[in-house]
Amino acid sequence: MSGTVSLARDAADRAARFLDLENAPFTLPGSRILVQRTDGGVTMRLAEYERGLDDCVVVRAVRVFGADGRIAEIADVRPESIAFDGGVTLTFDGPTALSLGGDTRWTVELTLPGALTAPGRWSPGLPSAPEASWRAAGADDLLVRGAHGDTVVRLSFAGGDGAGLRIALGPATMDAERTHADALAATTGVWDDWFARTPAVRSDLADLTAFCWWVLGANVVTLPGRGDARAVVPSKIGYVGLWQWDAYFIAAGLRHGDPELAREQLALAFGFPSANGQLPDVVHDDGILASSDDLPPGDRENLRRAGSAIADPTAPIPLTKPPLAAWALRSLDGLVDDPAWFDDAWATVARSQEWWFAHSDLDGDGMPEYGHPYSSGLDDSPIFDGELPVASPDLAAYLILQDDLLASRARSVGDAEAADRHTARAERTLALLEGMWDDDAGFFRSRGAGAPLRAETAVSLLPLLTGRLPGRIVSRMLEALDDPDRFATPWAVPTVAARDADFSAERMWCGPVWVNINALVAEGLAVSGHAERSRQLVEATLRLVQHAGGPHEYFNPLTGAKARTATTSFGWSAALCIDLAVRATG
Repeated sequence: MSGTVSLARDAADRAARFLDLENAPFTLPGSRILVQRTDGGVTMRLAEYERGLDDCVVVRAVRVFGADGRIAEIADVRPESIAFDGGVTLTFDGPTALSLGGDTRWTVELTLPGALTAPGRWSPGLPSAPEASWRAAGADDLLVRGAHGDTVVRLSFAGGDGAGLRIALGPATMDAERTHADALAATTGVWDDWFARTPAVRSDLADLTAFCWWVLGANVVTLPGRGDARAVVPSKIGYVGLWQWDAYFIAAGLRHGDPELAREQLALAFGFPSANGQLPDVVHDDGILASSDDLPPGDRENLRRAGSAIADPTAPIPLTKPPLAAWALRSLDGLVDDPAWFDDAWATVARSQEWWFAHSDLDGDGMPEYGHPYSSGLDDSPIFDGELPVASPDLAAYLILQDDLLASRARSVGDAEAADRHTARAERTLALLEGMWDDDAGFFRSRGAGAPLRAETAVSLLPLLTGRLPGRIVSRMLEALDDPDRFATPWAVPTVAARDADFSAERMWCGPVWVNINALVAEGLAVSGHAERSRQLVEATLRLVQHAGGPHEYFNPLTGAKARTATTSFGWSAALCIDLAVRATG
């Protein structure tokens, strides 16, 4: 076995320890198929944009029975296969099909939603699978019957390499020369190629890093409406699309093992600017989401019931995500050799920066605001409990950082005029940001429709990212980070201060810990002259994710466990854990 394959198998072995078919489903890079545990077997679903998994069932249940007629329990789960007692395995046969096979006699029972549309065919009615089918080789017994509106198919196999079952999206053609063993070998090869890129880290971080690298591979889908571009989605469990903010954080982790795939994420995020430079919130199968007009009908109806103005079709509101585009682009310097692409990408970022000041400074005071919570990425934060628009210190910090990076880029290509323009604007924004500091309260206050807001949230810590704050303000921010009544919860950093009336340990952005906020605060501490404090937060964040069992969407700051409603196998948490682990390894 070559050294590369040996390293890949070692990473696969480490990742396999986390694959429980619940928090971590069985899937394949580039496939929409998800296999998860169900009563007595597994269920096959698809990952679709804006559809819940329960609405994306292809096979309600796959149950395997041994030669003795008893149900075969799941014995082992690896990235490339699910093994059942008695020697039957399930694997992928390319991105649109599953293959089942075994050496001894076995039986499989499929519970299919609805009725058959033709022999061996049924209709899940999904965008990625208007039709599905099965094809058996070497089956010596077949039973088809109805059950409570579903169809139950039962097939028996004598066993052997030539016998097997293929379940496919679309027609289940079966190459007589291709066996189940061939499918398993090909799937193993896909994962070996992926795991061969796993970044090297300290030994105590190797298990977590291997699993996080699996998460990124598992969340790769192709976007058929985008030329089959590869998007690493936030999660095949519920978030199937390329959100702009997520793409930036995901690229930061991918760059350590697959910088070209990291570049593809930014190319998609940057690929659909509006005429005025605004970047869209989401790129998905059917198009983009760039304004309230593009929201899915369910979202618009929920907003209408809540009395939101954005449900008014005559008043669309632009929807985007925070301006960390230059931050993400900078992370690929020296890793991607494509000067022309970088030139175009930096030009796109510069236009998007102009959009914020020209079209999102909604009160005309020189400080852009969030016109809607969706554009902040912090949908449930109490800073949006008041009136819109919201001027927030995190947005100011991102804009200062982005202008600083654009100035540096302009200087590097000899454009002194643009460099001076970006530098001057960063100075003006910094002065406005310092004006948001409340010395009595000891934090940066957000403003809703011009009025100071009461809530103390983690956005008040993000101005550290500028590296430009006066020392006295930085000292007060460190005090807040050390205060158990504010941000020094047992597992830090909570997204709302513990003393705040809106603090909730479980509700989205109202208290739970998010890996992206921790990573940004850690970077802010480092650039603000507190490298040791930054290192401590990096280590604490990695311990949190290890403690919780993986890179979940967000975490309870009191217990360190996954918050109840958080998504598992979450893309940016995985990517940033990899980035932090590489940094911690030095």
